[in-house]
Amino acid sequence: MSTTAIPDQRNLRVLPWLVAVGLFMENLDISILNTAVPTIAEDLGTSALSLKAVLTTYTLALAVFIPISGWMADRYGTRRIFRMAVALFTIGSLLCGLSQNLPMLVASRFLQGVGGAMMTPVGRIALIRAYPRSQMLAMMNFVVIPALIAPLLGPFIGGFMVHWLPWQTIFFVNLPIGIVGWWMIRRYMPDHVDRGVAPLDGLGMLLFGAGIALLSYVLEVFGEHTWPPTEITIMLLTSIVLLVAYGIHSRRAPHPLLHMEVFLLRTFRVSVIGGFITRLGVGGMPFLLPLLYQIGLGYSPLEAGLLTTPLALGAIGMKIMSGALLKRFGHRTVLVWNTVLLGLNIAAFHFIGIGSPFWLIGLLSLSQGIFSSLQFTCMNSLTFADVKDTDASKATSISSTAQQMALSFGVASASLVAALFLKEVSQSETAAYIEGLHLAFVVLGLFTVLSSLTFRGLRASDGSNVSHFVAARS
Repeated sequence: MSTTAIPDQRNLRVLPWLVAVGLFMENLDISILNTAVPTIAEDLGTSALSLKAVLTTYTLALAVFIPISGWMADRYGTRRIFRMAVALFTIGSLLCGLSQNLPMLVASRFLQGVGGAMMTPVGRIALIRAYPRSQMLAMMNFVVIPALIAPLLGPFIGGFMVHWLPWQTIFFVNLPIGIVGWWMIRRYMPDHVDRGVAPLDGLGMLLFGAGIALLSYVLEVFGEHTWPPTEITIMLLTSIVLLVAYGIHSRRAPHPLLHMEVFLLRTFRVSVIGGFITRLGVGGMPFLLPLLYQIGLGYSPLEAGLLTTPLALGAIGMKIMSGALLKRFGHRTVLVWNTVLLGLNIAAFHFIGIGSPFWLIGLLSLSQGIFSSLQFTCMNSLTFADVKDTDASKATSISSTAQQMALSFGVASASLVAALFLKEVSQSETAAYIEGLHLAFVVLGLFTVLSSLTFRGLRASDGSNVSHFVAARS
């Protein structure tokens, strides 16, 4: 039995802003941290590549805990879980700011990730249940545009703070936002509860969570070459066994952790699988660009932050135009061609080196924001085009898990590729260091181009109920 508590229409008007607050906090935290990675690594006495554990731990926590976010929202209500998520994220931010060493920082980031695992998917569930599909694209863009202000401000704020203040202070920026958001959620957020939700699949959570966690850890340590090949192989095989065991378990369990039957929907299947592959390439960019700008080109954290500003501007501008593009060309055409352009743009960072003019870096950053924004808008809106409201939590858990897994693996893969090309290159060997990063950009770009093939499985009319595209015009 499903119940919904919506006192008045004011809650519906406030709901998108509440979801945007959660996205803003996450995006601001990530964009500030990416800019500060080289500074934090230097202060903690480790390499910038090794500091990827701080990034991957967060996304790993998302991948492990997102699968239960839909169940928790159904069982305890979207309002209560969203409020708890904001509280955990805020407390995690405070602990990150109090960290004095790498292990404490990693542990605090994990707590942040647990909160983040609930914020975005639960907010998305509330939106899907509150608004019809015909309004979904406009509503998603409305939510995301304010959230994109965070990447616009984050690099500048992060660069300024690590230049003048201890790096720990970057994590205190979200504290007042989290406190205000926590109060507003209690007062304004509508509550969706399913009293008849099935019991939690504890065994499935254990198998899937352990498998994903171990696989991500294997990617991390393999990139650093700090473990013997035999031990890495054993961990890799163990992670595969755990994931295969979950696959077998999910077929037999009456109420599995992830309800795979939603993959029978073509639009859901293609958008999730294609989006996963695409995000593997795109997910490594926030990790590689600060290395190129600060270690390779010698820019200060503030200058490096300013160089990423055009990316956020391009993303915001494309959110405004994406609806018209989808209405004119449809999801299939836009996804196939935009994925190719996105991959070529990633590879084009190969040409950025010492002496490259600021306008060229800014142009590439701007186009990266444009193509990425259009890509994510298309994939996210197509994902729920044919999903029923009753299956919203199931679809959200799977799609959000896949997204965060891809981003986590993207950072780990980018670090692995960079480590392979850099090998024993010291950060002081500027020319060789830049050359290694250049090759990493080319690999990520080509991989993204190839991922466009997955979207050819769509039909011209797919997603038309979201985009209002008329297939006969194509």
